Amino acid sequence: MSITGTIINPRSGRGNGKGAALGEALRRRDASNVVMLERFEQLEVGLREFASRGVDTIFISSGDGTIQAIQTFIAESGAFKTLPKLCLLPHGTTNMTAADLGFRRRKIESQADFIVSPDGKEFKSRHTVKAANPRDGRVRHGMFLGTGAASEATRYCQVMFNDRGVKGSYATFATVASLLAKTIFKKPNPLDPDRFDRPYPMTLRTGMEVVSAGEHLMCLVTTLDKLILNTRPFWGGATDTLRVSTFPYPVPNLVRWFLPSITGGENRKAPPGAKSFCASTLSIDTPIDFVIDGEFFSPPAGEPLRIETGPLFTYVTA
Repeated sequence: MSITGTIINPRSGRGNGKGAALGEALRRRDASNVVMLERFEQLEVGLREFASRGVDTIFISSGDGTIQAIQTFIAESGAFKTLPKLCLLPHGTTNMTAADLGFRRRKIESQADFIVSPDGKEFKSRHTVKAANPRDGRVRHGMFLGTGAASEATRYCQVMFNDRGVKGSYATFATVASLLAKTIFKKPNPLDPDRFDRPYPMTLRTGMEVVSAGEHLMCLVTTLDKLILNTRPFWGGATDTLRVSTFPYPVPNLVRWFLPSITGGENRKAPPGAKSFCASTLSIDTPIDFVIDGEFFSPPAGEPLRIETGPLFTYVTA
């Protein structure tokens, strides 16, 4: 018989109330092993308690950042004898991970019913993206990593839209629209810090092979099938665990290449200078901060950021 545990971060989604509503629904059902995070420091204590009680399925009411923290603890701590299944409840601001791997029931009462009487019949398995050597020395396990314009745009989205109450796809669309407007209607200015479309120095290697070097717009790394707004900016065949795409600077004609860059099949025609490939390990030599599942970190000083394939988690989807 499955032993379930639930982690609720009520602050996810800028306090949208979904986590609190789930907590109340579980209280009415006398659910056990429920951790309501009044402080984020409670997360590790709660997970260690789950491990000691033999919890084998963890429900996560949160956004991408809390999921990343939970996956990191499970992967790195050794507290769990076997990896528990995860069930992602999309209660955060963007929920990119849950959009691909999340639980499909959206009503709080239905989610609570499932938690107390789980009967999962559909699952997905996915490796994490392991950032092995951030500057602070703490390994992270997420599902999406980006640097260059990707991290700058994410920060802009959080400050300009999420913090002002605009969430989810609406905030992402507004950020993309801002990028397109500046790129299409204003001349390139690589010295303008307020523009995402500026050059970022990067050298990417798989093993000893240099895959791409020079000035880039951005680099994306993921194990997800789709990113925000259901985009798939990857092509060339899914031949390994990590999907990687780099985009050049100067930016090619956006009117011509924007949609082909983010949508289409594996054999689509790519923008000039863009590369998409798969790998199990990767290094990125760049001074630019990176974002992993909505959280920002600095690369190591004096050496490349090492990105590796993390453990294979199983996600309950229905």
